[in-house]
Amino acid sequence: MDAELAALAAAGATALVQQMVTDGWGNVRDRVVAFFARGRDEDVVQGELEESRADLVAARDADDEDAADDVRASWRVRLRRTLRDDPEAAAELRALLDELSPPPSTAPSSLTVHNSVSGGVPGGVVVQGGTFSGGQTIGESWPRT
Repeated sequence: MDAELAALAAAGATALVQQMVTDGWGNVRDRVVAFFARGRDEDVVQGELEESRADLVAARDADDEDAADDVRASWRVRLRRTLRDDPEAAAELRALLDELSPPPSTAPSSLTVHNSVSGGVPGGVVVQGGTFSGGQTIGESWPRT
């Protein structure tokens, strides 16, 4: 197996294990079952996933990182076998990983803030922040003139 597919299997196992402990696992599980079933009984695959999820939750509750690593390793091996046996699985796994990845941040990579304090209230409140949506009032609201 080439390095690219090995890396894909590792990334897939990491994403799978991360998803197992999220609230959205039920939605992801169905896609993962379909990916791994490939002609097998989907109920068996779903049972294996749920067993791994229970092991993972127990490992996290016990703060047992070794057990969590074991769950991840077992799915990595399984992903490697699937990718080796079915060349078309790589494209399907990449698509699934793209769906599971958080969208790229639209926030600027850096933010410059320029402060200008004015007014006739010595010792008044100054608020500094990156982005304000407008309409903030601190203290009394002053009528605009």
